[in-house]
Amino acid sequence: MARRFYLVSYDVAEDKRRTRVFKLLRDTGDRVQYSVFCCQLNPRELHALKEAVRARLHREEDQTLFLDAGVVDGQRPEPEISFVGRKWAPEIRSQIV
Repeated sequence: MARRFYLVSYDVAEDKRRTRVFKLLRDTGDRVQYSVFCCQLNPRELHALKEAVRARLHREEDQTLFLDAGVVDGQRPEPEISFVGRKWAPEIRSQIV
């Protein structure tokens, strides 16, 4: 299964729920901005992440967006993101299989 970059942003109204979503995404991807993460996921991981986020949100008050930013390619993949101001660079992570 091909891995793809996803930009995941959240808008959560309540502090406790927001902290739970933040911790989940922090363990899954790289923080780009306060409520935006870049995650490298295959389809199974994407589905699992959406379900985990769904379990932490209030459907009427909160929102999470998943944006497909393209295929993960190469030894040190980096998504194509343009910047204005301070540049963001992903953390180097090793994958354990």
